[in-house]
Amino acid sequence: MDLSAKKKKSSGKKKVAVVGGGLVGALCASFFAKRGFDVALFESREDIRCAKVVKGRSINLALSHRGRQALKHIGIEEKIVSMGIPMRARMIHSLSGKCSPIPYGRKGQVKPLFVKLANPYQVLGALKMVETYSNTELNFSHKLLDWSPETGTMTFHGPDGAERDFEADLIVGCDGAFSTTRKQFLRRSRFDYSQTYIPHGYIELTMPPRNGDFAMEPNFLHIWPRNTFMMIALPNLDKTFTCTLFMPFEDFEKITTGDELIAFFQKHFPDSIPLIGVEALKRDFFMLPAQALVWVKCSPYHVLDRCVLMGDAAHAMVPFYGQGMNAGFEDCLVFNEIMDQFNEDFVLPEFSRVRAPDDHAMCELAMYNYIEMRSHVNSRYFLFRKYLDGALNYIMPKTIIPLYTMITFTRTRYHEAVIQWQWQNKVHGMNVFPYYTHQLVCVGTKGVGKLTYYTQQPGSWQKCCDPIDILYSAAGGVGSSGVG
Repeated sequence: MDLSAKKKKSSGKKKVAVVGGGLVGALCASFFAKRGFDVALFESREDIRCAKVVKGRSINLALSHRGRQALKHIGIEEKIVSMGIPMRARMIHSLSGKCSPIPYGRKGQVKPLFVKLANPYQVLGALKMVETYSNTELNFSHKLLDWSPETGTMTFHGPDGAERDFEADLIVGCDGAFSTTRKQFLRRSRFDYSQTYIPHGYIELTMPPRNGDFAMEPNFLHIWPRNTFMMIALPNLDKTFTCTLFMPFEDFEKITTGDELIAFFQKHFPDSIPLIGVEALKRDFFMLPAQALVWVKCSPYHVLDRCVLMGDAAHAMVPFYGQGMNAGFEDCLVFNEIMDQFNEDFVLPEFSRVRAPDDHAMCELAMYNYIEMRSHVNSRYFLFRKYLDGALNYIMPKTIIPLYTMITFTRTRYHEAVIQWQWQNKVHGMNVFPYYTHQLVCVGTKGVGKLTYYTQQPGSWQKCCDPIDILYSAAGGVGSSGVG
């Protein structure tokens, strides 16, 4: 029975079906409802507001500028931000136990906020946001079985065990990395799809509060980098830390007893043992096997004028850049912006054209950042580059921009940020920056707020032109085709 037919005839509005009631699905439904569409959201799991046990992984999520802009458009940015804990920097834990902070950005920049996915109230808040619109309906325990690109007819397995048909003008697949919506795409020609499991898995450990407070400084992403593996710790609102050990599966398989586990931690993470506790460490480590991490890329994101993919259904990524949720939220915002610019017939292909290159770039960057977090942060050259990029960004904020700044603190398109970063690396490789940071000084002009630049000439310092011109000239114009 088609339950949407009567509603469509009575309202005269176009019907949008959002498959997946997670964070991206709930936000997506709100965007469409705000535009006046009749929206039906379908979630395969039971209503989280009634469930006593909430299933799912609990990797922490980072809410930064891109995600906040999407939430701001719906009017719930401050509400969600209040549920998070601000992060000021990475805190690197060496083998000796020494802790060294690496700031995320310059003073005054909006810092990312880590939000705990395992906390059901995060999703609950998002679902309540959907319910504020009178033109929405929530359908729980509805598992998508199949759908037709030609007619928009969807078949669900309902909570009573019976099959239910639903018809929509637009289907939005927000149903995760193993998307059922996406299966229909795979039956069609000229659809590119790849799914990759990385050789590393993860296990989660809990660091309890200490004397009623956090056991470590809470406003940091704590990292224990050990080259081929690493452990991170992120704070929760209940004063605990979630510690996540990322390691090759074969290394996990070598640890089979409690004594082997403690010996491993004494060798690689000795300062964490008294904070987690020996018995708690054994309990959490052996509670579940190491979980796998997958990343998904596909293109295009749409089929005909009937269906579009967003969030993990379109671009699941490994969690090492803190952009998975932000990219999904930005999908909703970009789609909304395209709807403002284009006729409805062109919105879906334009979304695929614009968004796929960006999300693919972000998937690649997330993998790169894992290498950086577990290995590069131990490098003196890496730290030098961080400080050098920060200094040059302070002098030339529109020309030299650290990659992390572009990704986390701006809405620069992901693939354009990569192009800019590659150009900056090319200039670094030509030794232009080290030379000019040594030879170039700037002096503030009193009362004006501008900078006067001097360069070292034989036997004297002489006034020179803006260093931006010097860098572009010295780099042989490499920025002219890559940055614009």
